[in-house]
Amino acid sequence: MFDEPFPVSALILAGGRGRRVGGQDKGLLVYQGKPLIDQVIARLLPQVEELFISANRNLEDYARRGYPVLTDTLPDYPGPLAGVLAGLENARFDWLVVSPCDTPLLPLDLVDTLCRARGKSRAVVAKDPQHTHYTTLMLHKDRLGALNAYLERGGRSVKGFLETVGASSAEFADAGAFLNCNQGTELDS
Repeated sequence: MFDEPFPVSALILAGGRGRRVGGQDKGLLVYQGKPLIDQVIARLLPQVEELFISANRNLEDYARRGYPVLTDTLPDYPGPLAGVLAGLENARFDWLVVSPCDTPLLPLDLVDTLCRARGKSRAVVAKDPQHTHYTTLMLHKDRLGALNAYLERGGRSVKGFLETVGASSAEFADAGAFLNCNQGTELDS
């Protein structure tokens, strides 16, 4: 059970190809007047002690935000787990919270709720009444070996990886907090 706060690192996933938004870099797209990445930073930063951005293009744009930018060490955009791998390898703290760059309304108690739900699990995924949000998760650094092995076997599914490590779920009541701007229809014109 979670009794005392502990330091947590955070990683924002912004390293994809943006296929659902015509190849644009999702993190830099504008929602309600601000780039998505800035909104996710604003939500996560008060909850963590360290923040990274996982990106594979527009690196200077991301770096201007003042946080370390991590690129995939695996070739050919192998998916979000490559970003998680880089985050685990670079995090100073034992726990890493991960969020996609296109969820600008993340709960202000995301980290606390993930921490409280972990129990004995070394991985926790966010869940609301409608969906499980596999790329909004918290993972212990001791899962790094398991992640490397999963990727070496050709695994690419975040859900599949979380199942292999026995992830628990953190329940969130507000499905709107996980609004995912990945279709482009939610974005400013």
